[in-house]
Order: sequence, then C-alpha cells, then structure tokens
Amino acid sequence: MEIIISSNTGKPIYEQITSQIKAMIMSGQLKTGDPIPSMRALAKSIHVSVITVQKAYEDLQRDGFIETTVGRGSFVAARNKEFYQEEQQRRAEEHLQAAADIARASGIALQTLVDVLTLFYQEGE
Repeated sequence: MEIIISSNTGKPIYEQITSQIKAMIMSGQLKTGDPIPSMRALAKSIHVSVITVQKAYEDLQRDGFIETTVGRGSFVAARNKEFYQEEQQRRAEEHLQAAADIARASGIALQTLVDVLTLFYQEGE
C-alpha cells in the first residue's frame, strides 16, 4: 500500500492518510477483508509519527472503512462504499448549491455553469 504525503497541501497528514486509504477502498484497490498495515509499519514507511497514523485509523474506523481487532490487526470493513459515496454526493451538492446561488445572483447563465463544471470534471480524468 503506497501512501504519499505532501507538505505542500494545507491538509493535515492524518487527513491525507485517511483520504488516500478511502480512495483505495473506493477504487477497489483494497477490498473487503484486505489487511491494512499496522500503525507502526505504516508510520515507519511514510516517516511520520505513530500517533498521526493512529488518528487516521481511528477516523477510518469511525467512518466504517476499517475494522480493528486486537491481536489480529486492521482490515477493510464490509460496509463502506455506499456510505462514502452518499457522503461525498452530499458534500458535492452543498458546493453545487453555493455555485448555483452565486451564478444566479451574478447573472451567469446556467449553461456557462454547466460548461465550467464539465471542464473541471473532465480535467480530473
């Protein structure tokens, strides 16, 4: 499992770890039941504190992405994909609502907004 930490982002390290593991689960790179490296092993491999990795794992466990068993380790949880997609869709809808409100108040045409969103979406592919 490869985690890349960037010091150029405003995102805390534990959030970078959390979001990358979530992305691996969502993409199918990590599947239900797959083992996750121990906190110590991951901390050592990416050169961060074990406390930082512990915070990321706690967040992943709280959000239902991983399950941790004492003595066995951490594994990808069974229920996670639908929950995560629902949460991300809700977040996207909030941003789209704000963009629509700004566009409407500024007289920006709906088609212009759609074109910009399409461009942003396709840039990520």
